[in-house]
Amino acid sequence: MLDSGLSPRTVGHAHRVLSEVLACAVKNGTLTRNVATVHRPPAAEDTELEILEPVQVKAVLAALEGHTLFPIIRLALDTGMRRGELLGLQWGDIDLDAATLRVERSVEETKAGLRLKQPKTKKGRRNITLPPETVALLRELKVEQMQIRLAIGMGKIESTTVVFGNMEGGTMRPRNLSKSWWRVRQSKKLPNVSFHAFRHTHASTLIRMGVDILTISRRLGHSKSSITLDVYGHLIGGADAAAAAAIEGAWK
Repeated sequence: MLDSGLSPRTVGHAHRVLSEVLACAVKNGTLTRNVATVHRPPAAEDTELEILEPVQVKAVLAALEGHTLFPIIRLALDTGMRRGELLGLQWGDIDLDAATLRVERSVEETKAGLRLKQPKTKKGRRNITLPPETVALLRELKVEQMQIRLAIGMGKIESTTVVFGNMEGGTMRPRNLSKSWWRVRQSKKLPNVSFHAFRHTHASTLIRMGVDILTISRRLGHSKSSITLDVYGHLIGGADAAAAAAIEGAWK
């Protein structure tokens, strides 16, 4: 599969899925052997995470003040939601009074067009608590959308109305969001990172602020906290020194 141009990480994911399917077949008696266990998947290459420093985040937000991308980028930074999850977010998923939102779906691009899909795991379907400033931002955005919809005859906002739609109020293509970010970052000379960097920045910020890895994992929607550790564990500094300080005098 590596000869096909796929990355070791992608091949590893495919190998894991195939192995699980074959294991089920062995368990129910359809097969006698799981051949996926014969060969180990290739080791995933370590890739450097795109993470914005606090000063860069401030620069991005300042440069985008008043821009149409500001709300979605701010929400990405404040929640760590994936691009597809942000585009699949509907107003019915948000409880502004309780300062929470619910991740229920994600937008995926296929050859047949856009598709709404549910999170792959139960952990992916999650509640995220919002900071007060984010709640205020979403309230303003909802009022603006309502005024625009009424002005052009689209009617009131429904629970299924997407929060971040295209010009027609429909679901936006993920690639178009990435292109919009690319254009604005070029024109305003902002950090040369992908949209996914906002998710990484959210996670790294929580780690820097001392939030425990289990809470971060749940917020990101990872199926296991071990995944969060694999991706972001190297960012946790001073843990061993803290362990030494904690154990000192414990047996006295």
